[in-house]
Amino acid sequence: MKYIAPNYYEKFKCIADKCKHSCCIGWEIDIDADTYEKYQSIQGDFGNRLNKNIEIVDEVACFKLDINERCPFLNKNNLCDIILNIGEDYLCQICNDHPRFRNFYGGATEIGLGLCCEAAAELIISQKEKVSFETIYEDGVNDEFSKDEIEFIELRNKLFKILQNRKMQINQRINEFLKICNAEFIEENPNKTADFLLKLERLDDKWTNILDELKNSADLNYTKLPYYFDTVAEQLLIYFTYRHLSGCLDDGRLSQRANFIIFSYKTIETLCKYHLSVNNNIEYNDISEYARLYSSEIEYSEENIETILKKFS
Repeated sequence: MKYIAPNYYEKFKCIADKCKHSCCIGWEIDIDADTYEKYQSIQGDFGNRLNKNIEIVDEVACFKLDINERCPFLNKNNLCDIILNIGEDYLCQICNDHPRFRNFYGGATEIGLGLCCEAAAELIISQKEKVSFETIYEDGVNDEFSKDEIEFIELRNKLFKILQNRKMQINQRINEFLKICNAEFIEENPNKTADFLLKLERLDDKWTNILDELKNSADLNYTKLPYYFDTVAEQLLIYFTYRHLSGCLDDGRLSQRANFIIFSYKTIETLCKYHLSVNNNIEYNDISEYARLYSSEIEYSEENIETILKKFS
């Protein structure tokens, strides 16, 4: 089995207490069975604290969040008391993996970093060079790819090449991308996009407030983003393609997933245009924040993803 990741993957580092949007706040934290068993073996005061702050919901162990939806082991300095008391080896799988995601094939596991993490978002959109995908290690088991998987990988490599063709304008690359995927994307005005997103499941009031403002905004078609945004656009398009297109191997919805990818990019682009129109300026940290918000609200909700896919059926 090969384990493949984008070439920036190993540059990622959690910024811990410096993070403004801690993944230890506002997220349900399930505990995998192996880690739960390890927690049961911890003795003394910290073992008692672990048992006191774990509950079983629908046969799954999870941490009891406090009234502010903070993990009970996130201390006042926004550091993890589990790491400080018993070490990183005792983190549950979801905490150890976040913000990583994985796609599985017969002969490979693809690993990436999710935009929902502010440090990952900043890393992804700040890449100046074309992203490549590399084998980061192999476990010695050489499983073969199926015929469908081989054809998909060849198709996606072709799409990567188009999206990274810097001799073409971004919209030209998008049109070629859609054509190859037999998809047609009809871009809506910002008001309709915001109205649609407001009907989906939402978590963060900040997201709701931005969409409310966007719903009542003026036409943004003529707002021109800074020159460097073309490179940001490329990195976002590559990210969404790497993360989401492979789902068509399971559900056969290649054109819908292609449209989902373009919708995701276009939504972030629209939010950036709105920001620029209001503030007369936009920085990398503004762009990464909109990408983070979109990812948190959409990519981590199967229901929201499915609703968007059905929109393009």
